[in-house]
Amino acid sequence: MLTTGHGDDAATVTPERAVTLTCAPTASGSHPAAARACAELRGADGDFDALTTRDDVRCTKEYNPVLVTVQGVWQGQRVSYERTFGNECVKNSFGAGVFTF
Repeated sequence: MLTTGHGDDAATVTPERAVTLTCAPTASGSHPAAARACAELRGADGDFDALTTRDDVRCTKEYNPVLVTVQGVWQGQRVSYERTFGNECVKNSFGAGVFTF
């Protein structure tokens, strides 16, 4: 389960959008680019911090924080991830599509 919402504290941010993502045995779920997201996660060995920022995206420095949370299982291991991005553009530039929903 991946969620996103505006703010910088998971305790106070109300999720505005939530999607599901399943990568095994095949890519599925409500994520709009499930196959692409799963391929990206496989390339990072399931490490969300290892996802890279795209070089072809330019974002403003506007601070409108967006919080992303992930709860689930990757290859039998529990995953709990949380990251705050400066704005929506920065969030969408992180990786090729895991957080673009």
